Amino acid sequence: MTEMRERIIVALDTDAHTALALARTLQGKVEWLKVGMTLYYAEGPEIVTKLREMGFKIFVDLKLNDIPHQVEGAAREISRLGASMFTVHAAGGRAMMEAAVKGACESSQECGLDTPDVIAVTVLTSIHDDDLAAIGVGGSSAAQVERLAKLAREAGVQGVVCSPLEAARMRELLGLEALVVTPGVRPAGSDAGDQSRIATPAQAVAAGASHLVIGRPITGSDEPGAAVDRIVSEG
Repeated sequence: MTEMRERIIVALDTDAHTALALARTLQGKVEWLKVGMTLYYAEGPEIVTKLREMGFKIFVDLKLNDIPHQVEGAAREISRLGASMFTVHAAGGRAMMEAAVKGACESSQECGLDTPDVIAVTVLTSIHDDDLAAIGVGGSSAAQVERLAKLAREAGVQGVVCSPLEAARMRELLGLEALVVTPGVRPAGSDAGDQSRIATPAQAVAAGASHLVIGRPITGSDEPGAAVDRIVSEG
């Protein structure tokens, strides 16, 4: 059984100096770090390499969404960095997701690296049903998550990103081997921040999440390592 510590992906949404300091604090506490848009766009691909050299698995969360040719090229470059996982938007369509998988497989083989998992973002955890209606998407967020997850499965990606509230359905729909990555995870008593569809770490795992993306409850703590330990003990 996968331990809670192996499931946690710490989101480093900050500058390189702070991110590297946090990473040093978290060595031996977690296996995974997330490099999202804030950090990647500020520091470039070198930050992925630096964090990998510290012994972490890196989840590159850029939510690629463009024409298939562009996404294939981006997937190739991310794979060359040695990332273990990266995201695309399922709303970009089947052909785009297939292109991401193709680029990741071919590039990693050329470089002699492990092929990263391609994870399809369904509906952002900050989105309400009213937000979907405003952009012309009918039905509930849960229905849209399911619709996009089915499309992602057809495209051959390795899993999805969804809120913890949809994790159980994703596990049922995609099977035991699929990755179900859940942001919107907050330890008991934590501020929800800008997340709308949230759960505690234990609730998310019980629902079927394979990985938990947790940022501010850990990175905003005076003792990030101790914050991880508390989350592990709660799980």
